This record gives sequence, structure tokens and C-alpha cells, in this order.
Amino acid sequence: QVQLVESGGGLVQAGGSLRLSCAASGRAISNYGMGWFRQAPGKEREFVCGISWSGGSTYYADSVKGRFTISRDNAKNTVTLQMNSLKPEDTAVYYCTAKWRATAQTMGVLTSYDAWGQGTQVTVSS
Repeated sequence: QVQLVESGGGLVQAGGSLRLSCAASGRAISNYGMGWFRQAPGKEREFVCGISWSGGSTYYADSVKGRFTISRDNAKNTVTLQMNSLKPEDTAVYYCTAKWRATAQTMGVLTSYDAWGQGTQVTVSS
């Protein structure tokens, strides 16, 4: 069983950047597709981006495309989300998730996942 812990959230002004990390333990993530979701107050959890288990492909929601970058370091068992040009509408709790042998695109449409982190708050002020 893989456990996930997010870090790196905080308060930033619009136009700024943040770098979120997801540290995995319990199992190596090298065979897991990894992804990020977010949930704003009063809204449903939404898919942000995913990276395939092989690391060869990534997929982004239209709302973050060109601003966010997901990457993975299997040697360190971590996944990173670099967020640039942040907007107030990016304010949310960000969650890391994992799914065995998932592709980048399917990370956003699965009905179940193998693990979720506890979330990290990102607040973007205008």
C-alpha cells in the first residue's frame, strides 16, 4: 500500500508561483500513474494533471495547461507540481493521487484510485 503526503502549499499573490511536492512511502511509485486534483470551497474535486506510470506522458486540464507542470522522480519516490502564473481561481486544496499502471490521461477519469494524500492548501490572492 502506498501512502502519499503533500507539501508546499501556501499563500501567494496572483501571478506568482508555488511548487507542490508529493512524497510517497510504503511502495515505490515507479509502477503508478500519479496525478493531482484540487477542491475549492463549495465545489467538487476536479482533475488538474496526471503523469503516466512510465513517466513518458503528461496530461493537463485546460484550466492549467501552459501554467502547471507535473514531473516525477522515481528515485526519490516523489511527484512535483510546479505552478506558475497563479490565478485566484487556482485557490483550492490540492491532492496527490496514485493508480497502478495508469496512463496520464486516465488519471482524470478513473472511478477509483489506490491512494490519496491529505491535501495541501493553496491560496492565491488578487
